[in-house]
Amino acid sequence: MSEPRRIALLIDCDNVSHNSIEGVLEELAKYGMVNVRHAHGDWNNPSLSGWIDRLHPNAIRPMQQFAYTKGKNATDSAMIIDAMDLLYSKNVDAFALMTSDSDFTPLVLRILESGLPVFGFGEKKTPKPFVDACSPFIYTENLIEETELKPNIAESKNSKDRNELRADTTLVKLLRTAAEQTSEDDGWAHMGRVGHYISNNSSFSAVNYGYKKISDLIRATELFKIEMRNGSAMYIKDSRK
Repeated sequence: MSEPRRIALLIDCDNVSHNSIEGVLEELAKYGMVNVRHAHGDWNNPSLSGWIDRLHPNAIRPMQQFAYTKGKNATDSAMIIDAMDLLYSKNVDAFALMTSDSDFTPLVLRILESGLPVFGFGEKKTPKPFVDACSPFIYTENLIEETELKPNIAESKNSKDRNELRADTTLVKLLRTAAEQTSEDDGWAHMGRVGHYISNNSSFSAVNYGYKKISDLIRATELFKIEMRNGSAMYIKDSRK
């Protein structure tokens, strides 16, 4: 059995709410073990009081960064240095950046150049360049809602319905392209390969549409024929074919 992927989670506490941290950790557990958990910020700042209550229960290490100069964000620089130290240590296999600040986009690109994936988490105000650079990127507001649901419920109360999903032309194009590019000679595509294709080519996450799994979202779109093989293997085919 292969070793679990080691993930470094770096949190920009100045630019993201503490309310979604449990949801972020639950999401990252799908991909590996979060063995590094660093929360960056000036802990003398009263605005971070909500984060303080979340640190010990979630085994997060606070990284103090004083605001030496008014109007300058020293936290950003400290977090970038921390990321580069971890990158060169070769003790992690992936990064997760929890921030709504697009200034970290160059950092994401640098990490990707080293062959490591970057999972992004931020609020819906996050600028598009940072969202697009990560793979995947998940809006933290969706994770707050997910933590309030029972774990066996595939959809959140804000899941987009069939018509809303089909109206999203970017989503429809992405799903159809993924199915087409990974299809076999008979036109059917294995769901696992479809998922890998999407994760390798975009910042897409089913969570942003209110679904825990991409397979649940694909079912909801009703754009594909679905066939189960060997009891559990899911295959899809464009319903137009």
